[in-house]
Amino acid sequence: MRGKNLARSLIVVVFAAMYLVASLSVGRAQKPESADTFEKTVQPFVSKNCYMCHNPQTKSGGLDLESYKTAASVVKDRSTWEHVIQKVLSGEMPPKGMPRPSEAEVKAFVSLVEAEFERADKLAKPDPGRVTARRLNRDEYNNTIRDLLGVDLRPADDFPQDDSGYGFDNIGDVLSLSPVLMEKYMVAAENVARTALFGPETLKPTLVRHRPPGRRIEPGFTPLSDYDLSGLSLPNAIHVMHRFPVDGEYVIRVFLGGVRPASSEPLQLGLWVDNKQVQTLSFDPEGVASFSDDRQDFGGMTQEFRAKMTAGDHRVAVSVLRLYEGLPPSYGGLNPSKRPAPQLPEFKPRPNDTPERTAERRKRFEAQRAEKVPINEARIGSLEVGGPYEQAKGPSVEKLKKVYTCGHLDGHHQSKCARKIVSDLARRAYRRPATTPEVERLLSLVSTVQGQGDSFEEGLALAMQAMLVSPHFLFRIEGDQKAADASAAQPISEHELASRLSYFLWSSMPDEELMSLADRRQLRKPAILAAQVRRMLKDSKSGALVENFGGQWLELRRLESVKPDRERFPEYDEYLRLLMRDETEKFVDSIVREDRSILDFIDGNYSFINERLAQFYKIPNVKGPEFRRVELTGNTQRSGVLTQASVLTVSSYATRTSPVLRGKWILENILNAPPPPPPPGVPNLDEAAVGASASLRQQLEEHRKNTTCASCHSRMDPLGFGLENYDAIGGYRTQDGKFPVDSSGSLPDGRSFKGSHELKAILRNDRGAFAEGLTEKLLTYSLGRGLEHYDKRTVKEIARRLPENNYKFSGLVLEIVNSLPFQMRRGELAK
Repeated sequence: MRGKNLARSLIVVVFAAMYLVASLSVGRAQKPESADTFEKTVQPFVSKNCYMCHNPQTKSGGLDLESYKTAASVVKDRSTWEHVIQKVLSGEMPPKGMPRPSEAEVKAFVSLVEAEFERADKLAKPDPGRVTARRLNRDEYNNTIRDLLGVDLRPADDFPQDDSGYGFDNIGDVLSLSPVLMEKYMVAAENVARTALFGPETLKPTLVRHRPPGRRIEPGFTPLSDYDLSGLSLPNAIHVMHRFPVDGEYVIRVFLGGVRPASSEPLQLGLWVDNKQVQTLSFDPEGVASFSDDRQDFGGMTQEFRAKMTAGDHRVAVSVLRLYEGLPPSYGGLNPSKRPAPQLPEFKPRPNDTPERTAERRKRFEAQRAEKVPINEARIGSLEVGGPYEQAKGPSVEKLKKVYTCGHLDGHHQSKCARKIVSDLARRAYRRPATTPEVERLLSLVSTVQGQGDSFEEGLALAMQAMLVSPHFLFRIEGDQKAADASAAQPISEHELASRLSYFLWSSMPDEELMSLADRRQLRKPAILAAQVRRMLKDSKSGALVENFGGQWLELRRLESVKPDRERFPEYDEYLRLLMRDETEKFVDSIVREDRSILDFIDGNYSFINERLAQFYKIPNVKGPEFRRVELTGNTQRSGVLTQASVLTVSSYATRTSPVLRGKWILENILNAPPPPPPPGVPNLDEAAVGASASLRQQLEEHRKNTTCASCHSRMDPLGFGLENYDAIGGYRTQDGKFPVDSSGSLPDGRSFKGSHELKAILRNDRGAFAEGLTEKLLTYSLGRGLEHYDKRTVKEIARRLPENNYKFSGLVLEIVNSLPFQMRRGELAK
């Protein structure tokens, strides 16, 4: 390609500029002003309840509270005193055995300290925080390419893994730019541009074999009367996730195994794509399979489906439909086979055997035939995907419309439209109107390629490559607006607001509606902004918020790496794992798109399940593989996310539950009060003793006698004990081995509970703490940076206003979108 060398040279120059942009970070934190002294208010409380341990001599926990003599000293060391408040509110301090202050005394102390913080905040200059030029992470890059050009190649899946900070992978300070990633950007830009203009590259067919871990279906003489007719939830099905590189036809070959009674009707195999049955295949093994007495042996046999698939990741499953139908009448199942029963073998004496030997062999033969259990365990052992065949050629009309906003869709005779085409593309790629010099530079690339004898489309492809490696595409760059005081907090531009909004809720670029409002400077108007937020939350693209925020907040992404012990939990397989994640994502999606209360995360009395999950949860009257909303009225075992199998599995070990991990999970993700890391040298539990000589609870209680461990475990363990009725994959139980489950607990503040239902009631009663914690998580995600002390005021104000809107999710999002740190940025001269 004649333009290729020119493109490479351009890219090097662009990346040099990119390094400069990536290194930009603006401003520094401000120091809060001192507040008035408050010796007469706070010091008496601290003197009475804290000085006995936290004084210059003892310094328990390394903390000397006597050294704080003024309000200014407290405000200056705000993080320490916020930690003190947290300890007092949770009941951890004063420690057990010491006199406890009354609830009124605690409330007065906390109110006075927080009032001093608030006073300092009001005196301080508003600080929306430092903004780093944020690189698009892998999900954002893929989604932006999709929405910009209609090309769903997911090129960023081949990029290096993004680093995470503060629990999320969209944090600007940790999204580094390596030489490897730079090279990936160059390759992706060329591939994306050419695919958008000329269609996907013609690929040679390939074969990919999927071999999931072995599964077993238990043979049974009597057909089950109540089972999954689709076969998807039975262990003889196969479930895989496969990436189809381009649109086209693919061959899905299944490798069979197991046996089935002879004279059965043809085997029915179902092909499922993304949880929908797309094909059925009837396979008659009579005369093909090998026979042994009354069995058909499927070992080594294959069957094929041919299906048209779209590019991207798809779940592919193959199952045996209606496994217990079409069997010989002797099975007693529904719709028995009409084929004649097979002839059972007869005993044949051996000519040279003695009468005694013949009698012995006959007796053994009759016994074996009488005890014989007919087998029904046909299964899919592995799956192979081949293709693409009959690959779609050229770009689609819809894709071309995203590029050619002027002239003909065939790309011919476009020179007169070049400026509009390039300008429109750059506007969308940069998420703002392109400047005249930017457009001229891009047009010069088109002209240069045409001057070398290549077509307009080739020139446009090179210009598109330049856009896709520009820092204005790869980074979300925000610049200072013109202001009288360059050190003051400044509002971000309307286009920057559109980008913040779209990458917050969609993990992608703004759509045309947002861009048009920003062009007209209408987006920031309160009524319009609120309407746009509600529109975006209802849009299917808000699924990115569910997957990226919800998946990281609730740690659902870890589910793929968790490997429960197969001997202890044989029912756990790939299908159940996928369903676990589906349930929680659909639950979060309902809160987001139906605008439900955020308190439903704690104890919402509904969920989304299908037949397999219903069987696992022991919830009756749910049939079929389709997910549906199920009300849990009267069934508190599964209300809210805490007792969904996904969360319970990621907060367990491979072989057993962990009240410590589960308690830590609640502290971090529900109460936003993470415990400190364990001190060095603390011994682990004796795993050999757990469940043998002592219950897990007894082992943890012994562990907690270590004074070094007691302070943190007194917070974590009781919360985890409340979930002990659920095993390491979330199955409900009342026994843990030979020990009865004790799911009671007592919190440091004296409140006690028994079981998950009462624990959730306590957490819901602490809705203020949950609202504040979720606000902090979602604000961190929306800003792409960690929160600082000056953000605490915003968090508390948002959480305080949530009850006014009945804790609706849209209310939380609107409060964040209207907040100072979301709408403003620190001036470049701020000190």
